[in-house]
Amino acid sequence: MNDRLYKSNQNKIIDGVCAGIAEYFGIDPTLIRLGWVLFCAMGGSGFLAYIIAAIIIPRRPEGEI
Repeated sequence: MNDRLYKSNQNKIIDGVCAGIAEYFGIDPTLIRLGWVLFCAMGGSGFLAYIIAAIIIPRRPEGEI
């Protein structure tokens, strides 16, 4: 498991938030993305949470894997 949570540089679709969370926990990014879609469908607060996460979670520095 990584020490810090970063947005992914390689496996991103929109901003790399879901892929970064998946890398942190060592699971498939598709599972995180599906969970996020369900979270959005259950009231719409998932969209706001994604925007906040995209602002708060830093991008992985170049050169780190």
